[in-house]
Amino acid sequence: MSDFRQIDDNLYASPQITVADVATAKDLGVTLIVNNRPEDESPDQTPGSEIETAAKAAGIDYVAIPITHAGFGPGQVDAMRAAIDNSEGPILAYCRSGTRSTLLWALAEAKAGKNPSVIASKAAGGGYDISPIRQMVEMLSAGG
Repeated sequence: MSDFRQIDDNLYASPQITVADVATAKDLGVTLIVNNRPEDESPDQTPGSEIETAAKAAGIDYVAIPITHAGFGPGQVDAMRAAIDNSEGPILAYCRSGTRSTLLWALAEAKAGKNPSVIASKAAGGGYDISPIRQMVEMLSAGG
């Protein structure tokens, strides 16, 4: 069962999805699925390759930008920014709980110069707290 949380008009964040959830994403108009979960993080996760196959069969683009518990790097932020900028519709980003996906989105939005308070408010509206990366969001938003 899907637990897609709408963060803004163009992003849903979710805990681990299944192949069946791809149809729900399609019904919501999702045009891109972003997998932020490293492969083999947990024995019960659906492999990214299965999600990718289902997404492509449904006409949804797919990209993997894995985020480990080691944290975020500039390459991941740039990749998420590019995914957002190149998407032609809503995005579904997922990881184990949706937190890493939301935090990566927040960093990518900050890199685009978006207001940190608005970013934090949107994340909170979806049930996610960006306070662990708030300083990074402030820095990126200021052009740092």
